[in-house]
Amino acid sequence: MWYVLALSLFFLPFHLSSALVLLAVALVVAVFSHVLLPPAMVALLVLGGVALWCGGHRQRTQFALPGEILLVVGSVALMLHMIPGFNNALVVSGVQAGPQSAPFSFYYNLDKALIPFLLLACLPTLLKRPSCPPANALWWLVLLLAMPLLLLAATLAGGLRVEPHWPEWLGAFMLANLFFVSLAEEALFRGYIQQRLSQLLGNKQALLIAAALFGLAHFAGGLLLVFFAFLTGIIYGLAWLWSGRLWVSTLVHFAFNLLHLLFFTYPVWQRAG
Repeated sequence: MWYVLALSLFFLPFHLSSALVLLAVALVVAVFSHVLLPPAMVALLVLGGVALWCGGHRQRTQFALPGEILLVVGSVALMLHMIPGFNNALVVSGVQAGPQSAPFSFYYNLDKALIPFLLLACLPTLLKRPSCPPANALWWLVLLLAMPLLLLAATLAGGLRVEPHWPEWLGAFMLANLFFVSLAEEALFRGYIQQRLSQLLGNKQALLIAAALFGLAHFAGGLLLVFFAFLTGIIYGLAWLWSGRLWVSTLVHFAFNLLHLLFFTYPVWQRAG
């Protein structure tokens, strides 16, 4: 089921019909495998109905704004795992990437994976929009180099330590992080929030506000994590702004997370004692 779900997200930017068919197959399997329980089914029927209506009525009507608000609120609820009835698969529990790393767990998240589909229904340019005047290759190089430099800065600040590792669950982590974390977060924070704010306030203000909201979404990890998440949000936001493609900012997001996992304590440094 999870591979079919990931495949549906892979096809989403390129062939919507195939993506929707694969999504339907994944949801049917989720029901029969008890990953999708009745409370979540009811919520998805409501959100799916609104999404179908919004997708079929692109023109502005008196119901367009309420429908969009409902889809965005639903997406935030899915992001925060607030809708009951999703029996997400626990992949690893309490593992350490390395001896200095804090124990952590990760899941295959069905709820978060649905976010790009919902937001696409209310914003057709979610996946692809006209980009700003494209940055030249030098600026892209600076952007990519900023990722390891930011991780080194977090190390100097005491949040991380350099610790290379190659965990046995790397493949599962890559699948989960690319399709069920990075894409979902980029769809919400860059594809939707930053794009909508760009339409209202301009690109610079939208970039900073979306990055700040992305930082605040990591508040549970402490103020240091909020600050560095804000900085990474600027990196992802620039990748989206310069390319006009959600898959570009998603790959940059995923590359940063993978770089963090492979070469630094993940998710944070576990201080002795």
